Parts: sequence; structure tokens; C-alpha cells
Amino acid sequence: MSRKNFGAKPLSAPQPVWILATYDENGTPNAMNAAWGGISEETELAVCLSPGHKTCKNFAVTGAFTVSMADAAHAAACDYVGIASGNKTPDKLARAGFTVEKSPLVNAPIIRELPICIECRVISYDLETCILRGEIVNVSVDESVLTDGKVDLAKAAPLCFDPFNGAYHVIGEKVGDAWGIGKALL
Repeated sequence: MSRKNFGAKPLSAPQPVWILATYDENGTPNAMNAAWGGISEETELAVCLSPGHKTCKNFAVTGAFTVSMADAAHAAACDYVGIASGNKTPDKLARAGFTVEKSPLVNAPIIRELPICIECRVISYDLETCILRGEIVNVSVDESVLTDGKVDLAKAAPLCFDPFNGAYHVIGEKVGDAWGIGKALL
């Protein structure tokens, strides 16, 4: 097998496609697409966001944000909120066809059309590293993507980002149980 070197680049797949939603100081909702993030502790997530985003200005005021998982049914709308700037397009959520409701636990909007949402309080935001750390307060899931009370990824159809090719993919089929499939090798 031969290998090709791509150099020191942010290439790891799959990357989650997260839609971060916030309110501004007037209660106007905004959302953006962010793919450089992940769970960093039991009740913490981290995401890299450059400080010029409207989202950063908003969570600095409210101390909260939500993270919804983009899904296949809303791929175009999720991409749109990543390419349209909230600094220039204050109604971009409505233009994307998204509606919101206020989280009962944090001062941030939940996007109704996206079935999985992580509700967070800001722990910290580092202007030098651009790392936002959020405390996970709750994960809310629309019942439409549950089977027997559990999240059914086939129904949720979450997107992942392919940074190698600049593409979105839907999470694929199940190939085994975590902490189980490898037991055959013990």
C-alpha cells in the first residue's frame, strides 16, 4: 500500500455538521454552520469559531448557545446558514426556512426543524485560539427520530462533513455495537 501526504491540514473525517444558534441582545435568533467541534468532556463540548461571527458576539451577551445536528432533510438550509453572514443578513434563519423556540434551560434558540439539539452555557471563549467551550446542560431530541425511546440515526439522518472533498454525507449503516464487536478479538 502506498500513501499520499497531505501535510499539516485540518483533515479528519467524519466531522460533525453543527448548527450553533444564539440570540442577540434584542432577542433576535441567529445560527451558523460549524464543522470544527466535538465533545471534549463528559458534559462539555468545544468548537473553533473565529471572533468575527455574529454568533460569537451573541453568546458573549447571552452566555448561551445551542448546537443542533444538521440533517439530510435540511442540508441546503444548514449550508446556507454557514455561507450567509448574520452580520449582513439578520433574517438568515427565516430565509433558510428555520423556526425557533426558546430553550427552557439556556438563553438560546432551539431550531424546530433539526431534531437533535445540545443546549449549552458558555464556559469560556479564547480569542487567541478561537476555542469556544460549552457546558452541556441538556440534549433534547424530537420524538420523530426515536425508536423505542432511543435516538435512531437512520431516522435522524445526521450530516457529517468531509473536509477532504468539501462535501456533506449522511451517517451510514450500523456495522456493530460499540464495546461489543471487538470482544471477538479478546
